[in-house]
Amino acid sequence: MVYGLSVRRALFDLVWGGVPVETAARRLGVSRNTGHNWWYQAGAMTLTQGHGATGLARPGKTDSSGGRGHRLSLDERIVIMRLRDQKMSMADIGRALDRDRSVVKREIDRNANADGDYHAGMAHARAAERACRPKPFRLADHPMAAEITDWLDQGWSPKLISTWLAHSFPDDRLRQVSHETIYQCLYVQTRGTLRADLWQQLSTKRSARKPRGRVERRGAHYGEAFTIAQRPPQADDRSVPGHWEGDLILGTGCQSAIGTLVERTTRFTLLLHLPNDHTAETVAKAMIEAMKDLPEQLRQSLTWDRGSELAKYKDIHMALGLPVYFCDPHSPWQRPTNENTNRLLRFWFEKGTDLSIHTAADLRRVQNMINSRPRPVLKLQTPAQCLATLLEHPNGPEVAPAP
Repeated sequence: MVYGLSVRRALFDLVWGGVPVETAARRLGVSRNTGHNWWYQAGAMTLTQGHGATGLARPGKTDSSGGRGHRLSLDERIVIMRLRDQKMSMADIGRALDRDRSVVKREIDRNANADGDYHAGMAHARAAERACRPKPFRLADHPMAAEITDWLDQGWSPKLISTWLAHSFPDDRLRQVSHETIYQCLYVQTRGTLRADLWQQLSTKRSARKPRGRVERRGAHYGEAFTIAQRPPQADDRSVPGHWEGDLILGTGCQSAIGTLVERTTRFTLLLHLPNDHTAETVAKAMIEAMKDLPEQLRQSLTWDRGSELAKYKDIHMALGLPVYFCDPHSPWQRPTNENTNRLLRFWFEKGTDLSIHTAADLRRVQNMINSRPRPVLKLQTPAQCLATLLEHPNGPEVAPAP
């Protein structure tokens, strides 16, 4: 026997209201097996002890006010069901509810039965189930948990991991995860399956989030030289490669240091080995040695903080033809590329450690690793790839798509 949609809807109404499927089927004159088949074919909720539906969203148990700025109410879902039965468009249904058409479309996509029919009561129960808290944690039994752990062990940031997964699996949402989810798993140890000590692999080495609003300030006032306001405009918009930013990463008690240089367009990084001291003479000598073989087009300018370690900036300018521009006092944010890179480098060169123990070979290894890491700002190319492209096509298009 063929039954109409109205009979199915009547059965759904009874079961959603708490009536066992067998009883509802008997009342409507259909077989028990037919009733069960209808229920499960619709993708219905789990039944309580095999009888009535779970009563998460029955009348009287949820707010039915609805309206703009609120979740859809049961009354609104009934209107959607009735108007949809009348073949009205989503735009017309939205106008009837004083809702945007996208709200109606999203509701039907999320909460319609598996067979395509939209039943208001069952949709309301599904929405209530989905809204229940606490939700299962996203990384529990995540298929990429092992890879995420490996990437964190290699110093990848949660943001880079999230971006890389979205790039690698664009059509597989199950293999994607947001950076916020990873951070929550690291900072709230009961929330996931990642190792409890993985927060130590973050470049910040923080076990908890840092409060917003704090500003890190260091350095001192020094005499005027070229200021950042005098730097060529093309250095600001990264339209021309060859503009560098630099600084020192300091070890315990500021007794040891490593110099860092980052090219603003490609994000290519050079590390300066300073095993004995970081005086102005030593820094200038190391910088000249590191940059002397670069093509002239890659030696346009250098921006540095106001530190005494660059007091020999005139020697650098003379030897490399590289003009040096100094940031305003206490303004590390004026070297954003270098600041970000130094944060990444702290994965290998931890704060509060003796940096003089790292050999020149160690620095080359780290330099190669960071230059071989995909960067979202480079459309997931690596700095090494971008620099190679630049050298191969010196008159080609810009490498970096965004500042």
